[in-house]
Amino acid sequence: MAITLGVLVSGNGTNLQAILDAIAAGRIDARVGLVISNKPGVKALERAARAGVPSVVISHREHPSREAFDAELVRALREAGVEWVALAGFMRIVTPVFLDAFAGRIVNVHPALLPSFPGVNAQRQALEHGVKITGCTVHFVELGVDAGPIIAQRAVPVLPGDDEASLSERIHAAEHELFVEVLADIASGKVKPAGQ
Repeated sequence: MAITLGVLVSGNGTNLQAILDAIAAGRIDARVGLVISNKPGVKALERAARAGVPSVVISHREHPSREAFDAELVRALREAGVEWVALAGFMRIVTPVFLDAFAGRIVNVHPALLPSFPGVNAQRQALEHGVKITGCTVHFVELGVDAGPIIAQRAVPVLPGDDEASLSERIHAAEHELFVEVLADIASGKVKPAGQ
């Protein structure tokens, strides 16, 4: 039986599009029950609308604390019957309010080989450090920035002459493949909730 995903976004939504396309193609036995953006007017919301997936904007700016914001996210996701949550370019640090509500069932994609280069601007960090290989990571979410057990990683070479844009483009392509593979494994039961 298909699992119900909630997808949290903050921007362009290319990972969301990869997920929606993979579900439509039968590569992930899931449905997206709700897309939530913390920012209005982002392209990810257009992608959800085009796919006929319900979406909502819950602005972090309209809540007095991170915990209050997270409680509103939890309420919306539960109302939509969400079982697993995918953070797909969601640029907020979640609190125990959110983590406890979906314990072991929140996954994130990050554009670096964690534990290297957590946080924002991971591609710029990789270039500044002069690494020859970077990549992307899908991991379970725990308290902290890009923290939690790693589920899968994919290496991406840093090529001579790479700038942030060219490196980001290749990492994003790898993210789209890896995130879809991990979500397919979650849906099929190959990947169990963290801690089980």
